[in-house]
Amino acid sequence: MQGFFKKYETGPFFDEMFSPDGSVRPHYSQLLDRFDGMDPMEFDRKRALAERSYLNQGITFTVYSGDEGTERIMPFDLIPRIIPADEWAVIEKGLIQRLSALNLFLHDIYHDQRIVKEGIIPEEIIRSAKHFRPELVGFDLPHNIYIHVCGTDLIRGADGRYMVLEDNGRCPSGVSYLLENRQAMKRVFPRLFNRHAVRPVGRYPQELLATLRYAAPNGNPDPTVVVLTPGVYNSAYFEHSFLARAMGIEIVVGPDLVVNDSRVFMKTTKGLKQVDVIYRRIDDDFLDPTVFRKDSVLGVPGIVEAYRAGNVALANALGTGVADDKVTYYFVPAMIKFYLGEEPVLPNVETYLSAVESDRKFILDHLPELVVKAANESGGYGMMIGPHASKEEVAKFRAAIIADPRGYIAQPVIQLSRSPCFIDGKVEGRHIDLRPYILSGEKTTIIPGGLTRVAMRNGSLVVNSSQGGGSKDTWVLDEGGQPC
Repeated sequence: MQGFFKKYETGPFFDEMFSPDGSVRPHYSQLLDRFDGMDPMEFDRKRALAERSYLNQGITFTVYSGDEGTERIMPFDLIPRIIPADEWAVIEKGLIQRLSALNLFLHDIYHDQRIVKEGIIPEEIIRSAKHFRPELVGFDLPHNIYIHVCGTDLIRGADGRYMVLEDNGRCPSGVSYLLENRQAMKRVFPRLFNRHAVRPVGRYPQELLATLRYAAPNGNPDPTVVVLTPGVYNSAYFEHSFLARAMGIEIVVGPDLVVNDSRVFMKTTKGLKQVDVIYRRIDDDFLDPTVFRKDSVLGVPGIVEAYRAGNVALANALGTGVADDKVTYYFVPAMIKFYLGEEPVLPNVETYLSAVESDRKFILDHLPELVVKAANESGGYGMMIGPHASKEEVAKFRAAIIADPRGYIAQPVIQLSRSPCFIDGKVEGRHIDLRPYILSGEKTTIIPGGLTRVAMRNGSLVVNSSQGGGSKDTWVLDEGGQPC
């Protein structure tokens, strides 16, 4: 390694850019040539330029805890993550397979429940899932699509193999940062893109709108589509407004909508206008105070009635949370075999269910060695990384598992792959994951790449923005993965 990367150390991890002997991986060779003669101070100036751009545009996220204030700029690293085309082809195939199985699973459990009757998944696992909605059993959806937008988190272990860490099938967030990261890279390093055949990501808003329009009830060819947000204080409000603006549709809060005669209407200066499709960024529990949480002021009274009457479509559908329950995750490989008759292209991380007595005994005997996750938490909350946990934290999770076995899973600690990042004036390795976004409409569309999330703290395995994580641009190369 020379120049910009001359002091970089790969460490005992799979490094995205360099092989263990220090040689650059072929798909990074052009990037290395560009950076080799770059002065770190020049790079730092570019980084500051990108950060000011983010601040001026209001590209922020909200953290609900901590003493440093709640609204922050997501840290953005300017060294891109590069994925060759042959690797991406496998990822794409695996993600399409996985989302197909999840949609079939959701239709099944809200109808015939064959997967339960044939003993593939225990009935208790479904019945006790926090987000299973028995009131929707027998309810039909347009085209039988439940998850219209999915964010599936992928990691790579020590051998470089891609694995699925979890599926996000309710309100997956982060795609706006992906799109803005690409724009920032083009502004700061315009000539870099001339050296690589990087697949574009800018059509995502148009593809999303096409997916939402396809979900319209009764095959309406010209549906009115809106984005429903909890409001400006939500952690992902920037994304909600960004996507609405990019799609050219209205963004609304609960009080902007009203239900009359089992139909949803939007209040406008010209009167009420019927709404056909709602891209809702509100969890089920807060969507309709007449059905779910009575104290919710975020949702729309009567919207479930309109939904059940078939007069409005919700994306994602009600009840999809049972598919991204971390206990349900354990059974996705079995779903793929059951519904599709195929072996999973992308494997799960090895997982133990504390609801199973033998697994629970193993978990309790090895707590300090495992990652333990609450079944229905997200954003890095409700998680313990055993080797980094205090004795008090281990004891707390032990008691929680004993009290609620259904509520937890455990996995071995996976040393996530690392990527070079510019940290405090020098290049250091940081652990990363990848969240591709899959759209299920008339066709299944995957934006090339996804959001690469970065654990900005040295040694940390937690990449979530709410836990101090950042992101970087993800380049999927065309033409067989070779830079040109």
